[in-house]
Amino acid sequence: MNVSLSPGIHQQFSTLQREMVTQFRALWSDPLLPRVVVVVPSITLDEALSAHITGDIFYEERLLCLLMLLRQPRTRLIYVTSLPIDPTIVDYYLHLLPGVPGRHARERLTLLSCHDMSPRALSAKILERPRLIERIRQAIPAGIPAHLTCYNVTPLEAELSVRLNIPLYGCDPELLHLGSKSGSRRIFREVNVPLPDGFEDLQDETAVCKAIAELKSRYPGLQKVVVKLNEGFSGQGNAIFSLANAPTDETLADWVKQELPKRLTFVDQQITYEFFFEQLAQMKGIVEVFLEGNVKKSPSVQCRIDPLGAVEVISTHDQVLDEETGQEYLGCQFPADVAYTQPLAEAGQRVAERLRELGVLGRVGIDFMSVREPAGWVHYAIEINLRKGGTTHPFLLLQFLTDGHYNVETGQYEMPNGGIRYYFASDNLIKPQYKGLIPADLLDILVLHRLHYDSTVQEGIVFYLIGALSEFGKLGLVSIGRTPNRAYQLYEQTVQVLDKETA
Repeated sequence: MNVSLSPGIHQQFSTLQREMVTQFRALWSDPLLPRVVVVVPSITLDEALSAHITGDIFYEERLLCLLMLLRQPRTRLIYVTSLPIDPTIVDYYLHLLPGVPGRHARERLTLLSCHDMSPRALSAKILERPRLIERIRQAIPAGIPAHLTCYNVTPLEAELSVRLNIPLYGCDPELLHLGSKSGSRRIFREVNVPLPDGFEDLQDETAVCKAIAELKSRYPGLQKVVVKLNEGFSGQGNAIFSLANAPTDETLADWVKQELPKRLTFVDQQITYEFFFEQLAQMKGIVEVFLEGNVKKSPSVQCRIDPLGAVEVISTHDQVLDEETGQEYLGCQFPADVAYTQPLAEAGQRVAERLRELGVLGRVGIDFMSVREPAGWVHYAIEINLRKGGTTHPFLLLQFLTDGHYNVETGQYEMPNGGIRYYFASDNLIKPQYKGLIPADLLDILVLHRLHYDSTVQEGIVFYLIGALSEFGKLGLVSIGRTPNRAYQLYEQTVQVLDKETA
C-alpha cells in the first residue's frame, strides 16, 4: 500500500485504540450487553494484484458470517459494502441463526452501500463519501459501545476508524511490514521456527538473480526456487524459477540472468515479467528454495491476540493448493491432520507471542509447508498474515452454528454434546455453466436436494460468495460433517447436484 497516515491521524487512531481495551474488558465476557459492530469487509490489498481475482468485489460477502453475531440479542450490526447485497442472501444468513427469530435479528441489522462497483478498496470508497460516513455514525445509538472490524487493516481502515470515532479491532497499520514475506522470515528466525533457506528485501532483477545463484551454489541438487512479492496473497504475486540443467560452475550467475525472463513462471498467468518486476521495485520481495517431497501438505495455524494481550491458538487447517504450482490457495480442510497439529500449534503460539510483544492486535495466520520425511513430519514456516484469511469465515460459521470449540491439545473441534465436527471449504468452486444462477435458484436447488445445513444433526452445506454466482459462475461453500470423509462427500455431492442442475 502506497497510502500512509498523517502523524495527526495516527495519533488520533492510537488514542481510539485504547478504547478497544476498555470495551474488551467490559463487554466480551457477557454476550447480553449492548454493543455495535461496524463491519467493513474491504479487501484492501494491492489493487494491481487483487484485480486478477475472479469476482473480487463479491469477496466482501465472505464476512457475512459475522451476521451470526446477531444471535446475541442486544448486539447491533452495521454492514457496509460496495454494492447492495441481494435480500435473498441476507435472509439466507439470518435463517441460519440458532435460537433467534429472523425479524428480531433483522431489526438490529443495518445494511449500507456505496453503490460503486469500481475495482478499488471499499474503505477508499467510503472515505470519499462523507454522507455515508455520517449515516454509519447515525446508525450507532448514543451511549452504546461500538467498534470497527475489517478484513485487513491499512492506513485507509485506520483513517476510517478516526472518521467514525470508534476503535478498530485490528493491527496498527505501521506494523504491516511484520506480515510481509520479508517481515515474516525475520520473525521466524527470531523465534527459532524453521523456514526455507532464502533471501528477503530484494528489489530488482539483479538481487533476485544473485539470490537464486547463491541458493543453487549452496544446494547443487536444487531444482526450483520460489520468487514472491512482499505483499502477494493467495498465491498472487508468486512465481517459480526452474533450475533444471543449470550449470554449477562459474557460469551459473550469467546463466541465471539469461534464463530468468524465460523460466520464471507465474502462478497468475495474467501477470507479465515486466509487471512483476515493477511491483517488486515498489514492494520488494523474497527468493527461497522450493521445498520438495513425495508427501507434502500446507497447514496453517490461526491465532488471536486480544486487546488485553492474551494469545490463543484458535484453529488449524490443511490448506488445499493448486496441483500445478502448489502456490495458489483454493480451499481448506478443518482441522489439520492430528499427526502434527500440536507441534504446529506450538510454533504458531511462539510466532504470535512475538508479534504481541511488537504490538500486533487481532487475528494472525501462520502458513507452513510440511514435508514427510522417514523420521516424521518436518514443518517450515512460510508466511504470516496479519488479517482475516480464507480460513477465517468457514471457522466462524462452524463456531457460530454449533457453539463448539477447538481443543488445541487434541487437535479436534469438540461439540457441547461431546461429538466432533469437521469441514471442507472452498472459495473457488467456479464453472461456466453456473453463470446465470441467481441466489433464489441456488437456494431452491439446495433445499430440493436436502443439502442445506441441518441444525438438528449439525451437518450440511453453507454457501458464501453467493453474489458472484450469476455473473462469474463462482461460489464458496463450507461442508460440515461428522467425519472428514463425510464432510468431503457432502462437498462432492453438492458439486454433482449443481453440475446436474445446470447441465
